[in-house]
Amino acid sequence: MTGLAFVLLTTALVVVLALLAAVGAGKLARLDGATYPAALMRAAATFAAVLTLAAALTAALAEVLA
Repeated sequence: MTGLAFVLLTTALVVVLALLAAVGAGKLARLDGATYPAALMRAAATFAAVLTLAAALTAALAEVLA
């Protein structure tokens, strides 16, 4: 497996996990009685948070392993 393929597969996996977390957060917000726009905002915030966490972990691991 080439380096580019590994990077692309890892990126796709992180995006899918972020989407799953966002869907779960939106569903839980909706079950809690939030309106659709509020639930969508919570889902978007969760999606952004997961991607930010993944980027921070990647940067930290790159610094440690370099």
